[in-house]
Amino acid sequence: MRIIAGAYRGKNLNAPASNDVRPTSDRAREAVYNILTSKIDNDWENYSLLDVFAGTGAFGLEAISRGAKEVCLLDKDTALAAKNASLFPKEQSKIKIVKADALNLPVSHSKYDMVFLDAPYQRDMSAKALEELKNKGWFQKGALCIIELEKKEDFILPANFEEVDNRKYGIARFIFAQVL
Repeated sequence: MRIIAGAYRGKNLNAPASNDVRPTSDRAREAVYNILTSKIDNDWENYSLLDVFAGTGAFGLEAISRGAKEVCLLDKDTALAAKNASLFPKEQSKIKIVKADALNLPVSHSKYDMVFLDAPYQRDMSAKALEELKNKGWFQKGALCIIELEKKEDFILPANFEEVDNRKYGIARFIFAQVL
């Protein structure tokens, strides 16, 4: 597992020791970032990204490498994300780690322009987490959400979100949605 592009291109990250964490594959992460970069004209310094169900933190740390203004890594177990974040000593002021349950969040004091949500597959958590994030004030108006699901997983986008793109890579499906 490695950083794909940007200032830290090629930097190796710590992989999970167990099967409890399922990181987004490097290939799929690269494809998603190519789509995002085309949507935002590569202006990463204007974006704050929230990585929900962060696991290793790879998705958020990729944004740091590309120049994101700020990244928040949110998970119930932040040990691996924190370990990987420590590999970026010059970027610590841009990386926030929040230990929380995405289905029972505190009210947020920060709002994010972009949210990556990679809940455990086939557990019906993605829509619930999106609603919780919206209700607790984690989104900027018009925020772009990227939801990773298992390719055949049933999913209904909650009200107040609009799908803008949908892609499949390997075993994963990515829904790009905007907060209304």
